[in-house]
Amino acid sequence: MTLNRRQFLDRSARVMLATGLTLGAVPALAQSVDVEKLMEAGPLPEMTLGDENAPVTMVEYASMTCGHCANFHKNTYPHLKSEYIEQGKVRFLFREFPLDPVATAAFMIARCASEDKYFDVVDTMFAEQRKWAFTNDPYNSLLNFAKQIGFTQENFDGCLQNQELLDAINKIKNRASSEFGVSSTPTFFVNGEKVNGAITVEQLDEELAKHL
Repeated sequence: MTLNRRQFLDRSARVMLATGLTLGAVPALAQSVDVEKLMEAGPLPEMTLGDENAPVTMVEYASMTCGHCANFHKNTYPHLKSEYIEQGKVRFLFREFPLDPVATAAFMIARCASEDKYFDVVDTMFAEQRKWAFTNDPYNSLLNFAKQIGFTQENFDGCLQNQELLDAINKIKNRASSEFGVSSTPTFFVNGEKVNGAITVEQLDEELAKHL
């Protein structure tokens, strides 16, 4: 189904503040998956940071309306980026797992921005999550955000009506659910080992130490 303006407004009006907060903050090692299968190409270009030859590959499945995801990106991700990604120790992949129509729309906007701006847009969306995700008018809140990063009303609506992009994001989510057991966010895979929850800096260091 195309996520047009009317559907967006009708469906996002039902979004609860608790959306995306289905996990506790304490991570738990649940299982391992086949790394080769995990790294298979999806329907959209992979969003990655870091050296492709890094000893650790870390995949995050997140939702833009997930409070735990926002906390991770505010409190732990800067440490991950400076101490591991930029030091050549970790290759980081960020994948879409929207938990509701508002999160889906946010991911579509991030994808419609230029590819080299994707992580900047995602970082800003997480930092300002309360301003656009949990309002009485999420359509216009997200539109106002999009205008701040260079969108017009026309290309904003065009992006949200892009059926091919919507289908691709849903395929990424559905594959994560059916093949890798992802059911909530954030979910991480560290060299194929599944870790749930918004891990702290200390927990991140402990987890990565197993692989370095």
